[in-house]
Amino acid sequence: MKSMSEAAVRQYRELGYYAPVPALTRAEAEALRHRLEAFEADGNGMSGAVRHKPHLLFTWLNDLIRHSGILDAVQDIIGPDILCWGTSFFIKEGRNPSYVSWHQDSTYWGLEPPDIVTAWVAFTDSTAANGAMRVIPGTHKLDQVPHHDTFAVDNLLSRGQEIMVDVDERKAVMLELAAGEMSLHHVRLIHGSDPNPSDDRRIGFAIRYIPTYVRQAAGSHDSATLVRGEDRHHNFEHEQRPDADMSEAALAYHAAVTGTHAAILMRGTGRAMRA
Repeated sequence: MKSMSEAAVRQYRELGYYAPVPALTRAEAEALRHRLEAFEADGNGMSGAVRHKPHLLFTWLNDLIRHSGILDAVQDIIGPDILCWGTSFFIKEGRNPSYVSWHQDSTYWGLEPPDIVTAWVAFTDSTAANGAMRVIPGTHKLDQVPHHDTFAVDNLLSRGQEIMVDVDERKAVMLELAAGEMSLHHVRLIHGSDPNPSDDRRIGFAIRYIPTYVRQAAGSHDSATLVRGEDRHHNFEHEQRPDADMSEAALAYHAAVTGTHAAILMRGTGRAMRA
């Protein structure tokens, strides 16, 4: 064990999640929020294609996916050879109807076997007051459950997908986090979150980590970033670091990679990746 206690790992195995996990200091989280909002202040938004795999566009996010405070805990769950398969922001503005429907992450990812963990890193406090994530404990032991696509405007998921089984919300557990903390959850765990009725925004950064033996079964090829250990399986093309934030080279490479990613995630819809 590098970071997690045996009891914490046991809870993850039994319930499909563990939180809170110390990852960053509050000062580090505030600095990351400042970097994000400095980018937004220039008239940009962390939406559209930029929202997907932004670690290929920003050096500070590429550093974050390699942060020892995150990886030490992830290693205790999936082992020492780790790829980052994807990243995305989940930003809920204050007094905004945006939400995340009940779903399993694994629905359209095409990754097998489902030994995948999401590290959800809080850039701001994430609480009951601003729409923190809720999970249904133990549902990671289910097989893949059918979903249907809604493409609802206020749903933050790429296809607005919703699970097609009844969810007993009385069993839901809210994962409240302070800025700098993270939650870890299994790719099959049913989870979602409500809108943010507070005056401040809620910012989370989701990092999808996989052991190197996982493979892409829904596409002809895929890519990921080796962040720790050794890749002896070579199931994914290794991604390159951005040379500078939003550089021409980084933008061109990101466009190529996310185009391939979108073809996998949006297969069968006839639609492009949405904001």
